Amino acid sequence: MAEWILGIETSCDETSAAIVRVEESRSTLASLTILSQDVHRIFGGVVPELASRAHLQAIGPVVERALADAGIGLSQVDGVAVTAGPGLVGALLVGVMYGKTLAFSSDRPLIGVNHLEGHLFAATLEDSDLAPPFVALLVSGGHTMLLDVPAWGEYRLLGQTLDDAAGEAFDKVANLLGLGYPGGAALERLARQGRPGHVRLPRPMLQELAREGPSQYAFSFSGLKTAVLRARSNQDDPADLARAFQDAAIEVLVAKTAHAVRTTGYTQAMLGGGVACNRALITQLEQRLAGQARLSVASPRLNTDNAAMIAAAGAWRLSRGERSGWDLEPRDDLPIPGLVPAVHSSGMNT
Repeated sequence: MAEWILGIETSCDETSAAIVRVEESRSTLASLTILSQDVHRIFGGVVPELASRAHLQAIGPVVERALADAGIGLSQVDGVAVTAGPGLVGALLVGVMYGKTLAFSSDRPLIGVNHLEGHLFAATLEDSDLAPPFVALLVSGGHTMLLDVPAWGEYRLLGQTLDDAAGEAFDKVANLLGLGYPGGAALERLARQGRPGHVRLPRPMLQELAREGPSQYAFSFSGLKTAVLRARSNQDDPADLARAFQDAAIEVLVAKTAHAVRTTGYTQAMLGGGVACNRALITQLEQRLAGQARLSVASPRLNTDNAAMIAAAGAWRLSRGERSGWDLEPRDDLPIPGLVPAVHSSGMNT
C-alpha cells in the first residue's frame, strides 16, 4: 500500500514543501513547491531575520500548493518530515513549528530530518539504481564534505572544508567580479567566456592527496578567493578570472572525489548540493570517473534546497520506525545521524 510523506524545508532562504509517494520501499516525487526569497539580493547575502519573516508568510500557501499539486488532502498524509538543521535557527524554527502543528493536529508521525542527509537522498527520487555503497560529494553554500556511504544511515566523513564552503566561495568570487547575489550560476556563465589557462590560480590542498592523514580529503577555498582578489587588481579580464577560479575549485573537488572512489573500490558516486547544478563540475567528474564508477546527480531543482529531498530522507527514517517527539527543536549545528570520522591506515582520524 502506498504512503504519502509531506516534506517541509525552511533552512535558509527557500520555503519549500513536497509530497513523496512511497510504495514497495521506493520513493517517487508527487509534487514540489519552492518559493525563493529575492529580497536578499538587495543585501548581497541572506539576512536571517528577513528570511524568518518571509517563511512565516509563505509556509501555509506553499504547503497547500504541494498538497493540491499531488492531488491529496492533509488527511491522506501518512507522515510529516521537516528539516531540523543545520541552517538558520530562526528559519528552521518556522518549518519545525509548522510541521509539528500539522503532525499533531492530524495525528501523524513527525520526523526531524538533517538537511545534509536530505541531499544524500535527493538523487534517489530520479535514480532508482542509486544505493549504497557509494562515495558522496556534498557541495553547497554552507557545506563541502566528502563521505563514504557504506549503507543508508551509516556515513564516514572522509574530509570537509576547513573554511569557506564551495558554494560560499563561488558566491564571494561572483561578488568580487560584480555579478551580484547569489552568484554561482552567473559565475559559471561568465566562466564559459573565459580563456582556459590564461590566469593561473592555486589548487588549495590538492597536494595533500599524496599524504595519508586528516588533511588528505580536506578542502579550503578562502585562499583561492584571496587569489582572485589579487588577480583582479592586475586588471585581468573578469571572464578569465571566473574561468580560472572555477577550474581551480573543480579540479580539487574532482581529484579528491576520484581518489576516494579508487580507494574504496566503489562503483558508484553521487554529487549533491547547490553546487551540483554546475555543469562543468558534473562533466569533469563524469569524465574522471569514466570506467571506474557511475555518477548519480539529481536535476537542479532537487539539488538546491528543497522539501522533496527532506521527504525522501524522512520516508526512509519513518520506515525504520523512527519518530521525533513533540519537543523537537531546530539546531544550526545538527550533525548527520550516523556520521563517524574515517580512520586512515596511519591510524589518524579525519
